[in-house]
Amino acid sequence: MRITLGRAAAILTLVAAVAGIVWAVLPEPVAVDTAVVARGRFVAMVEEDGKARIRERYVVAAPLAGRLARVPLKAGDRVTAEQTITIIMPAYAPLLDLRSRREAEERLGAARAALDRVRATVERSQAEAGQAQKELARTRTLLERGVASAQALERAELAMRVADRDLRAAEFQRDAAEHEFAQAKALLARYEQPAEGPAETWHVTAPVSGVLLKVAQESETAVQPGAAIVEIGDPLDLEIVVDVLSTDAVEIRPNAAVTIVNWGGPGALEGRVRRIEPAAFTKVSTLGVEEQRVNVLIDLVSPPSAWSGLGDGYQVDAQITVFARDDAVILPTGALFRRDDTWNVFVIVDGRAETRTVTLLRRSGRVAAIAGGVEPGERVIVYPADRVATGIRVKAR
Repeated sequence: MRITLGRAAAILTLVAAVAGIVWAVLPEPVAVDTAVVARGRFVAMVEEDGKARIRERYVVAAPLAGRLARVPLKAGDRVTAEQTITIIMPAYAPLLDLRSRREAEERLGAARAALDRVRATVERSQAEAGQAQKELARTRTLLERGVASAQALERAELAMRVADRDLRAAEFQRDAAEHEFAQAKALLARYEQPAEGPAETWHVTAPVSGVLLKVAQESETAVQPGAAIVEIGDPLDLEIVVDVLSTDAVEIRPNAAVTIVNWGGPGALEGRVRRIEPAAFTKVSTLGVEEQRVNVLIDLVSPPSAWSGLGDGYQVDAQITVFARDDAVILPTGALFRRDDTWNVFVIVDGRAETRTVTLLRRSGRVAAIAGGVEPGERVIVYPADRVATGIRVKAR
């Protein structure tokens, strides 16, 4: 049967109408953000802020109590080993109020009287010892003539020994009284006459050569033993200290590569992890949450000429490498979503979303490395909305 031209036109019109109805009924494709799966080098890093500090710093402290002279040096001045930084002089005698001074004068008078009394005792003991010496000599002469007895000689010798011991004891008392008199006199010496001779001084010297980092006490003042005066260090002997979460510190290894950024100079600096401290400490974050932190010490590998402007206590940002793999399959972490115990992504195939299960190797910031499930060059949906499901039509924004 032949189809006339009019009938063919009617059929085409009907097909077009049905297609239009179907197209109108079908839902609009969901607009999504997409990204292309790539292959390349993947590096996972722990990123934290830290600060530069001088590795070996020396705090010069006062070795004894006294009066510290003014420190003529300023922070930034260079010093050499054994160079005199300042001196410590004897402290001034304490001030005496009227009553205390009167008591000191009375003690001086009592000490003078005690000294005079002891001196009189010494003179009496000297006289008694001289008399005992004469009696002993006389008794020996009489014994030789047969007039005196041996018992009389023994009594004379005993008297001589007792007189000698009394004289020595009196002399000891005189020496003690003289010291007490001198002590009481010294207390009032500053009010009677100036000190004789120059005051004794102690020179405070630098233990090593370096630069003054801080002058803790610049003006003249009284100091106690152990009081800090200055800090000395070598500005070219810098290290970076970064406190990281204890969960991140577990993954950091010695000799791990570090990139130092945002340090104030051009480009980035290279570093190397020297040590991870074994003990953690508690630190309150800006949100008020207590965190366990661990200090990581980093050596600068870049030449000193590249970071000459970096100083002690300067803030830096450190990126510590904890995982690296060449020729890895990389996609944005926003494309990953959890379903049961697996990681999944939505891949766009022929304009429709298709669910793929992937094996996650590592995440770092905004990218992740996976071991299978997608191929480089495929396009995945980033941050899929609730409307995205397997088989639904999608279009890239």
